Amino acid sequence: MKLLIVEDDADFAAALARAMTKRGAEVALAHDADEARDEGERFAPSHAVVDLKLPGESGLKVVEQLAARSPAPAIVVLTGYASIATAVEAVRLGARHYLAKPANADEILAALMRDQPDAALEVSPEPLSVARLEWEHIQKVLNEHDGNISATARALKMHRRTLQRKLDKRPPKAD
Repeated sequence: MKLLIVEDDADFAAALARAMTKRGAEVALAHDADEARDEGERFAPSHAVVDLKLPGESGLKVVEQLAARSPAPAIVVLTGYASIATAVEAVRLGARHYLAKPANADEILAALMRDQPDAALEVSPEPLSVARLEWEHIQKVLNEHDGNISATARALKMHRRTLQRKLDKRPPKAD
């Protein structure tokens, strides 16, 4: 397995690289979208782990560019800012799976190796909280406006600074 890890947190990227190397992967690292493009060309990965929130361009752009390669690598999006809207968009752009942080190396490896959806995965019996529903709706509208904060704030009829404060916080728990 030739694994490209695209992660802006250098410590987490290094730890994940060590763990994947121990599991037999040849690993290359990139810390932003430009490095990911360059490493994608040079390294020709068979698999990739892409952080959603990167400096500059979104990890979704990286997913789109990697998925356009031939052959396309198996891509897992890993993020601390999980939302249904970004998960759907990541899969639509070519990601195989989408994992919320924290995820350990074994979970990431299992997601990379799965080539079919898993109908046996558990579905939570609890509905989403109101705070989580708000977060999901904001992410959906933000995605519809290509990440433009001002346009999203106008669409939500919300002050731009209020929206920015909400986006700077971690997403509420899904339950």
